Amino acid sequence: MKLVPSAVYSDEHEALRRSVAAFVARDITPNIDVWEEAGEFPRALYRSAGALGLLGLGLPQDMGGVPGDGFHRIVVTEELAKAGSGGLVAGLLSHAIAVPPIAAVGSDALKQRVLPPVISGEKIAALAVTEPGGGSDVANLQTRARRDGDHYVVSGQKTFITSGMRADYITTAVRTGGEGMGGVSLLVIDGDTPGLSRTALKKMGWWCSDTATLYFDECRVPVANLVGEENRGFFAIMNNFNAERLGISAMAWAFSKVCLTEAAAYAKERETFGKPLIYRQVIRHKLVDMAQHIGAVGAWLEKLTREVDDGAWPIAEVCMLKNAATQCFEFCAKEAVQIFGGAGYMRSTTVERLYRETKVLSIGGGAEEIMKELAAKQMGL
Repeated sequence: MKLVPSAVYSDEHEALRRSVAAFVARDITPNIDVWEEAGEFPRALYRSAGALGLLGLGLPQDMGGVPGDGFHRIVVTEELAKAGSGGLVAGLLSHAIAVPPIAAVGSDALKQRVLPPVISGEKIAALAVTEPGGGSDVANLQTRARRDGDHYVVSGQKTFITSGMRADYITTAVRTGGEGMGGVSLLVIDGDTPGLSRTALKKMGWWCSDTATLYFDECRVPVANLVGEENRGFFAIMNNFNAERLGISAMAWAFSKVCLTEAAAYAKERETFGKPLIYRQVIRHKLVDMAQHIGAVGAWLEKLTREVDDGAWPIAEVCMLKNAATQCFEFCAKEAVQIFGGAGYMRSTTVERLYRETKVLSIGGGAEEIMKELAAKQMGL
C-alpha cells in the first residue's frame, strides 16, 4: 500500500533511497530473522554501511563524512525500517547519538581519532547517559570523574546503553564538578579501558541490538578525551537529546508505515468466509485510520525537519511530535496485529516483532510524560 509521496524529497534524496533500499534487500532482509534470534548482527554490516556513506551523513567531510540534511536522515531511517527491525536501526545508527557532540565541540585531535573509523564502520560508537538510579534526570547523574594529573578517574554505572557490549568508543556523561547541571561533562571512554566491564541485557524488543549495563571501576581516561569544556556537558547532552527525539519520531513514523504495508498486504491475501479480509468494511476502516495517523505525523515531521535544517530548534514541538509519532506507532502496530489475527501473535511475522518494539520508542530519548512536561515549560504553561 502506497501513500502519496511528499514533494520535499529531491532527486538526490531519491537516489539515496534507491541505494539504501538495495543495501537492505541484499544485506539485511534475508538475514534479519537470524540476527534477531542471535541477539546481534555482524560487525561487518557497519563497514558495508560505511562504504555506502550511510554512517557519515551530516558529519564533517574532512573526517570522511558526507553532506546531508534532515531529509537524507529520514530517507535512511525509512528504508532501513523496511527490514522490520527496530534493533537493526538503533544498533547500526548508534553513532548518530554518540558522535555529534564530538563533531560539534570536540578537539581537533579527538575528532581525528574517533570520527574517521566510526564513519567508515571500522569502529562502533555508543552514548552512555542513563544510569540505574535515573533516566531522564540528567542533571542528577552520579557517575563521577575526578581529575588526577592528565587523566580523569571514572567510577559509576550506566545502563540501557545501545551498542554497549561492543562499542569501541563510549561518549559518557560524567560528573566532574558540583551537583546539578553545572557539574556535568562528556568524556569519550575507549572500550578497552582497564576497569570497564559490561553486562548484556535481555529486552522485550530490539533483540538484534546489543544493550548493556556498563561498570566503571576507577577507569583512567585521558583529559584529552574531554568533549568540549569541563562542566559544560549538560547543554551538549540536551542538544543531542533534541536531535535524538527528532530521529525517534522518524523511526516511529517509518515503522508505522511498515505496519500499514504489512497489514494491507495480508488483508488482500487472507480469506475468511470466502472473501479476502480487504472486502470487510471494518478492515478497510482500520487501514484508513492507520494511514490518517501516519499522514499527520509525516507532515509534522517534515515541517520540523525543515525548521531544524534552517537553524531553528522548536523544542516544544519536537517533544510533542515524538509523543505523536510513538503513539501513532503503537496504534498502527496494534491494529496490524489485530488484522493478522492469530498469525500476528506468531514470531514469524514482522508485525509481531514491531508490536513488541513500540514501547521502547515512547520511553527512550525522554519518556512520554517527560516530553509533555518539557513541552509545557517551553510553552510557558
